[in-house]
Amino acid sequence: MISGELLRKCFKAQGVIDDVVNNIIDHIRPGPCRLDWDSLMTSLDILEHFEENCCVMRYTTAGQLWNIISPREFVDFSYTVGYKEGLLSCGISLDWSEKRPEFVRGYNHPCGWFCVPLRDNPNRSLLTGYIQTDLRGMIPQSAVDTAMASTLINFYGDLQKALQKA
Repeated sequence: MISGELLRKCFKAQGVIDDVVNNIIDHIRPGPCRLDWDSLMTSLDILEHFEENCCVMRYTTAGQLWNIISPREFVDFSYTVGYKEGLLSCGISLDWSEKRPEFVRGYNHPCGWFCVPLRDNPNRSLLTGYIQTDLRGMIPQSAVDTAMASTLINFYGDLQKALQKA
């Protein structure tokens, strides 16, 4: 079950995933595992590593909506921390001087993924994401809304498939 809604250009996605919290967050956090399953990501590099759960990453995304939205590049600060019975992985884009001319630089406002076990079945988890992204460029908001909706649905499906294989 996946639900989603738009909150003033802040997208909320929520779904139940058939796995435990740690496995889910291990697949979401920055690292090579993410490239293996996330169909939107085309590259991911750790630019600076501060400690085990804290880094600056640069990643690129594929074009969307028949390339109406061209590939994007993001540079984000990412931090993952335990929170109550679950985990929180949050991030925000940084101004990073090195830009690659073949990409439009997108910007993520504060965003995060919260993952907590279901009370009635700790082998299943509730994954909630809040994403507030500015894709930048001359894109109609309706195209961004459509792309984000399909991207988030695919994200949950791709994640569930990857976890079933693991």
